[in-house]
Amino acid sequence: MLNVQSRLTPQDYLDWERQQETRHEYVNGEIHAMTGASRKHNLICINFVASLHGQLRGKPCEVYSNDMRVKVSETGMYAYPDVVVACSKPEFEDAHVDTLLNPVLIAEVLSESTANYDRGAKFLHYRNLPSLMDYLLVAQDECRVEHYSRQPGNRWLLTDYRELNEQIDLISIRSVLLLRDLYERVEIR
Repeated sequence: MLNVQSRLTPQDYLDWERQQETRHEYVNGEIHAMTGASRKHNLICINFVASLHGQLRGKPCEVYSNDMRVKVSETGMYAYPDVVVACSKPEFEDAHVDTLLNPVLIAEVLSESTANYDRGAKFLHYRNLPSLMDYLLVAQDECRVEHYSRQPGNRWLLTDYRELNEQIDLISIRSVLLLRDLYERVEIR
């Protein structure tokens, strides 16, 4: 049994996490249990992966769902994004091939309990990933996707999408995400 009161080293966390049935993120020596996802959350994630999977066939990119752990080496955070894309040659922390180091795209589906963290502290960590070009925050109760794209000079440009007929051009992976596909079968306002 792990004593969660003490600070863990990254290796202690990985050794422990790889034996768990549920997922936990690691930030600043502390672990945080991941909660279950709603029906809407799951539908959006599946729709997102399904849309990208077909478009990435024949390209040097791979799309992963919420079980691919990502490490931000610069800050030491380990997280489980909802959707991750890696291109060229995916790099992993070790021979377990379960901790990605070089994502190009990360998407998080927002919930009431995680929205502020996903927009704030978590994004501060993710921005330290040199490979990351696109960060998407997807609302589940309304049609809204916040797309942050890396610009020259390591600046981030926010584009806010709010209409089902809009599309997001994901230049870094040469793909397009249609909001109507993303929200298929999801009841939104």
